[in-house]
Formats: sequence, C-alpha cells, structure tokens
Amino acid sequence: MNTTLRRAVVATAAVALGLPALAACGGSGDSAAGSGSGDGDKTVRLVSHDSFVASKDVLDEFTKETGYKVQVIKGGDAGAAVNQAILSKSHPQGDVFFGVDNTLLSRALDKDLFTPYEAKGLDRVPARLQLDAGKHRVTPVDFGDICVNYDRAYFADKKLDPPRTFADLVKPEYKDLLVTENAKTSSPGLAFQLGTIAAYGDDTWQDYWKQLKDNGVEVVDGWEQAYNSRFSGSAAGRKAGGDKPLVVSYASSPPAEVMGVTPAPAEAPTGVATGTCFRQIEFTGLLKGAKNTKGGQALIDFLLGKRFQEDMPLQMFVNPAAQDARLPELFTKYGAAIPEPGTMDPQRIAEHRDEWIKKWSSLVLK
Repeated sequence: MNTTLRRAVVATAAVALGLPALAACGGSGDSAAGSGSGDGDKTVRLVSHDSFVASKDVLDEFTKETGYKVQVIKGGDAGAAVNQAILSKSHPQGDVFFGVDNTLLSRALDKDLFTPYEAKGLDRVPARLQLDAGKHRVTPVDFGDICVNYDRAYFADKKLDPPRTFADLVKPEYKDLLVTENAKTSSPGLAFQLGTIAAYGDDTWQDYWKQLKDNGVEVVDGWEQAYNSRFSGSAAGRKAGGDKPLVVSYASSPPAEVMGVTPAPAEAPTGVATGTCFRQIEFTGLLKGAKNTKGGQALIDFLLGKRFQEDMPLQMFVNPAAQDARLPELFTKYGAAIPEPGTMDPQRIAEHRDEWIKKWSSLVLK
C-alpha cells in the first residue's frame, strides 16, 4: 500500500520475492549525525518498509526527550524488508526493525533477528496482540484488518445489497465484481487467502477458491494496481477507469477516501464487508547486534508511547496497539469496526504458508 493510504495497513501490498537495496531517509533531521558505533551514538536507526510514516514534530519530540535523532532506513515492502534483515543479520542495517507482521513473524523469530526487550507501556497493549508474550523479542505497535471493500455508488445504482461475508462473494449476483491481489506477491493478497483458510479450514478452503474463480475473481499483482487502478470506488480507481466494485483492501481505506474532502460527506464512498476480514498485527524489535542498544530501546518505548500511537492512524492508516490511544474522528466516523476478524497462530502460518501459496497458485493462476 502506498504511504498515504496504508494497509491499514498498510503498507505496501507486495511481499516481494526479490530483495531491493535499502534506501535511507532522515527522520528527525536528514543528517545521520553521530554515526559511530556504541551507545554513545546519538543516532538511532529504524529499519522499516516503505510505508513507515511519522510526523516530523513527533520524531522531533523523541529527539528532545532522549537526545537521539532518528534515521529511517526503508527497505521496500514488508516482505522484502524482513528478508533483507535476515540476510544482513550478521551486520544489521540499523538498531530497530519496524513492520514485521503476524504473517511473517515466525520467519523473523526463527532466524533469531531480535534481542529481547520488554518495552515500557506494554501493559497498555491487549494480550491478544502480544503474540510473543513472555519472550518480548518483538513489541506490538499497531494492527489493521484486511477486508473486501465495496463501491457504495455501484451497489446503490444496481439496487443490490453489497456482500458481507466470504460466502456472499461466490453468489451469482457478485460474478465478475471482485479484484484481489496475488497471494504470492502481495501481503493483502496473502492475508485474504489466510482469512479464507481461517474461515473454511484445511479441508474446504480450496473448494471455496474454486468457487471464487468460477465466479470471476480477478487477480492482480499488488494492492496499488487493485485499489488505484481496478477498483471503481476509490478516487484513483475512478480516474483510471476501474470497473471492479469489490476489492481486497483495508478496513481503514474508507477514512482515507474522505481525508481532506470538503465539505465532509455523511459517509465514505466505500464500505467494508466486515465478514471478510483478517487481522494483521505489526511489531517492532531491537535488532540483534544493534550498535545503539540504548537508543533502540528508547525508540521502542517511544513507538509504544501515546504521542506516537495517536499520530500513527492518520500517517499510516492503522490502529494503535495501546488501548489508551485516542483514535481521530476520521477513523471513528468513517472507519469500520471489525468485531470478529479472522486470526491465525503465526506458527501455523509458518508451517503451511509456502504449501498454501503453492496450492492457491495452482488453483487460481493456472
């Protein structure tokens, strides 16, 4: 997902197979001042995916509070950034990694990327988000739900109720209306697949996808193409001539569609099929071998602090992990609350991810 309308996540859509070079950009000041090693270093380096965004004044506040400047090192989409961190773990690119989610978490933990650190304020985070509880190798920072979004105008014009559940999507009235992302190359695409597996189980998820294919689902490489080119409900999609009124995106996409629109509409032009959602949780962790351990610990504390947590929703369109962080009105008015999103144990994902993607590809892409 692009940096202005993130996944709720997110985030960049593609989980790339290649490993692009990392690009550094300044956070609180563009200078990498104090670039020497050790805890005397006054720069702390945050390695992340391309969708990491924080307000400059928020990062400036971190510098004022701690004396550390933040240098953000972006490494492509989430999958590529995690893979790069694994390949470079003997000489880590930075001190802290942000953006490994529950679909990739076990890969990072199995490769022993992180030094345990129990962040200050972790007691403000619900237990359901603490997937590494007790070991504290990673700290939950945000969460979002990947769901089917729909174009309200299309369904109103057709006098057709929009779909609400996975089961609805295979009904004849929704034939040829859905575009989704490739589970091999896209994190929303993979999350949508995992959502169907969570809903239908090991024995019948493939049957569901056969029905979805027979009902005309379109598969594109990534979120950018699906949402901004093919989806008729987004501003970019309408401009591009998109003709698909259903798309796999985020529960936080509707607020992004009305951000900056005046006068504010009564509702967003897009809605969310709340029975099609899969929850993504993003984590941060102190990279093993970090040169600036103390600075890294301070940054992790800050990422979980109220100032950053309340800045994050309108920067990256994700929900704060801390329960006491207030959501902006844009989220509460236009966003969709997902009472029962699909979930899956990260270890189960790790054990079956490659197998599931292979089976999905043979069913859907052939």
